[in-house]
Parts: sequence; C-alpha cells; structure tokens
Amino acid sequence: MSLTLAILVPLLGALALALLRLPETAARWLAVAVSAVPLALLLPVWAGFDTGSGAPAFQAVSEVPWVPSLGVAWRVGVDGISLSLALMSALLFIAAIAWPADVQGRARQYYAWFLFLQGVSLGLFLVLDLLLFYVFFDLSLVGMYFLIGRWGHGDAQAAALKFFVYTLAGSLALLLAILGLVLAHAPLTFDMRTLIAAQPLAGTTLYGGLVLLGFAVGFGIKTPLFPFHTWLPPAHVDAPGPASAILAGVLLKMGTYGLVRLPLSMMAETFARWALVLAIVAVVSILWGSLVAFGQRNMKRRIAYTSVNHMGYAVLGIAVAGALTGTAAAEARQLALTGAVVEMIAHGLITGALFLIAGSFWQRAQDYDLKSYGGLAGIAPRLTAATIVASFASLGLPGLAGFVAEFQIFAGTFAVYPWLAAVGLLGILITAALFLTLVQDLFFGPLPERHRRRFPDLDARETAVLGVLLVLVVGIGVYPRWLLDLVDAGTAAVIAGAP
Repeated sequence: MSLTLAILVPLLGALALALLRLPETAARWLAVAVSAVPLALLLPVWAGFDTGSGAPAFQAVSEVPWVPSLGVAWRVGVDGISLSLALMSALLFIAAIAWPADVQGRARQYYAWFLFLQGVSLGLFLVLDLLLFYVFFDLSLVGMYFLIGRWGHGDAQAAALKFFVYTLAGSLALLLAILGLVLAHAPLTFDMRTLIAAQPLAGTTLYGGLVLLGFAVGFGIKTPLFPFHTWLPPAHVDAPGPASAILAGVLLKMGTYGLVRLPLSMMAETFARWALVLAIVAVVSILWGSLVAFGQRNMKRRIAYTSVNHMGYAVLGIAVAGALTGTAAAEARQLALTGAVVEMIAHGLITGALFLIAGSFWQRAQDYDLKSYGGLAGIAPRLTAATIVASFASLGLPGLAGFVAEFQIFAGTFAVYPWLAAVGLLGILITAALFLTLVQDLFFGPLPERHRRRFPDLDARETAVLGVLLVLVVGIGVYPRWLLDLVDAGTAAVIAGAP
C-alpha cells in the first residue's frame, strides 16, 4: 500500500492545486508538504527491505487485477535497484519544489505540474507491469514539456517542442519493443516478474535483435546516448533551474533504469550478443559528451553535455553486466552493474545540485555566459563552496559519490572489456579539466564591475536545499556501504539471471 500511495499522493496533490485558488506562498508550501509524503512512505520500505542472499528479488509487492484478459494489473514492488532510484527521485523532487523560482504569476500551475511529474516518475520506478511502465514513461514527457515551455526562458517553446518530439519518437520505439516482447510469451502477460523468469525471446536471433533495437533506441533517446542526445542541451538551457534538475536527475534515469529492467533482465541472451556494441556506443558518448562540454562557454550547456558523458558511464556498466563471458566474470559484471546504479544516483544528486546552482546564477544575473563572471568567491562564499563540492564530485574526486560509482564501473569493465575501459578513462580526464575551468571562470580572477554592486550569496532556503543534496554526495563517497548493500541486493538478482 505504501508504494501505491507514493504514486497517488503527488497526483492527488497536483489535482488539488489545479482546482484550489491558493496564493503563491500557500501553493508552494502545500506542494512541498505533498512532495515530502512519498519519501516518508518509501523510508519504511527501505528500513524493512531484506538484503539477505535468500530474500526475494522484489519486495513490498501488491497486485490488483485491472484488465485480466490482457494480463494487465496494478502491480507495484521494488528491488534494490528500483527502491534506491525511487528514494533519490523523491528527495530530488522535494529539493526542486522547495527551490526559489520565478513562477511568473502561475504558482498553482507550476507546482501542480511538478507534483504530477513526481507521481508519474515514481510510478515508473515502482510498477511491475510493463503496460503501466510505458504509460508512466509517456506521461513524464507531458509534465516536463509544460514546465519547459511555460516557465522557461529564451527560446523555451522551441526547446520544449524538440524535447517532446524526440522523446515521443523514442517512446513509440519502446512501445513496439514491449509489444514484440510480450507477444512472444504465452499466455499474454505484462507482469515483469513473469517475463524475467520466462525469457520469452531466448533462442531467437533476428526477431530478438529487432526487439532489442527498439529498446535501445527508445531508452537511448531518453538517456540520452550519442547520437540521440541533441534534444538535451536546448531543453536544459531554456528550462527553469528546478526543471533542469529533475530532467537530469530523474528523467534521464528512466532510460538507464529501463535498460536494466527490460532488455538486460528479460532478454539476457539477446542482450549478451549485442553488449559489446552497446559498450562501444557508451564509450563514444563518454568521450563526445566530455569533449563537447569542454568547448561550451554557456554554463548550463556545459553541465548539460556532462550528462551525456556521465550517462555513458552508466550505460557502459550496464553493457558490461550483460556481456556473454561465462560465470568466471560474474563478480566483475555485478561490480559494473552496481557501479552503474550508483552512478545514476550520484549523477541525480550531483547534477541536480549543479542545475539548481545554475538556476541561482540566472535569477541573479539572467546570464549563463562564463565570461560574464569571475571573482565571486569573495562576495558569495556559500555559492562558491557548493559549486566546488558539486563540481569535484562530478569529476570523480575520491571521497565523493562520483568516485564510488566510476571506480566500480571501470573496475568491472577492465575485467571484461579492458581496451574500452582504457579509452573511457580519457573522459574522466577531460571532465576534470572542464569543471576546474568552470570553477576558475566563475569564482576566481577579477570581479566584473556590474557584480560589485549586487550579487547576493545563497539565501537560507537555497543553502538548506543544496546542503542536503551535497551532504548525501559526501556521505556516499565517505561511507557508501549503506547504499551499496541495497543496490547489491538488486544487481545480484539481475546477474544471477544472465547467461
């Protein structure tokens, strides 16, 4: 019941905000209160989650028949992977909703769309029915489309349209792949647990490869992977800061989580045949994302392209986990998959914080150009400290969450595809350079004259929001066991079902 309520409460809160005539302050506090409910419901599920080796893979399961003739039901449940991502997503939504934003006189609608997006995003991570998974995957496009198009700046409507068309095309490819997978199983069912156990496409070649291609395109656009990434930078640049934080921190994870939950888990044999191709694409994304990011002078575009880079790390770990290497490399494959999941969580917290920080720059100066800043360390010490911690975490500094994830990914990759790991490591070097120059351009050197007159430091609310996110980033980096125990429980089950 807790998982169902975690999905429904934000949706009901969105409906209430749409109907009630509330002033801006009341709408904001109602939204913050409602957004906190899913996290409060998920924490007891985490506390009661059994991570022992003999525990069932999916726990807290509940099921209510919906369309029995199609094998469709309201099925919810979590394993270690989905629960960890749902917890991160619930926290990031609280941060984004609580963050100060220019609601342009439409506070009720702004917060209602955020709560709607929270409900469907958590729904995707918590459901165990493929049809519901697709429904929530599609509905997430709607919420983000309106947040970018109505509350963005610059050419926001064009960016929102490009985002919607690209990702809708990906969702159509995903729908075809889901139908191809489901129709290969008799009797007809959309139960994820049944499909994982049955492996309905085992032994197929061309048919299975086409279904896998549909999944790869659908999730590759959402992640996004090179060359399907071109919708991402304009969407980020023109979106309000909190929407960018959710786009990078939560929506991109739908692509990588989908790769793990569907093709890797449900068609392991076919996935294994094409794992090397996916790994090569991931390494190309790592290098392309970091190189292009390094060339950006727009702060938000630079951060946006690092998402292509970091999601490449996650996909590399997923590809290694599905590689056809026999049981000897099972430990390395699980290590890579655990690293991929931790990368999703770390990226959500780190890049979510970076986009909120970018939003604070826009609110103060309406400018993302790095050349417009400099010397801010002397007048905005809290902003400087938060940006430095988030930047160093993103470049993979030991003691921070990014290092824990990337170390596991590359350690696992070296055991399976050593030459790809060696090439992929170049991305870390380039990422370090691009973040160090970003910090230098923003906070050191001479202070521009226009900022001497007025450039406020982070206020109490901004400091509190970033403080929570960055404390978790440090906590994962210093003592990751509390997270790894949960994630390992899910990745062990996935690897046990692989060939």
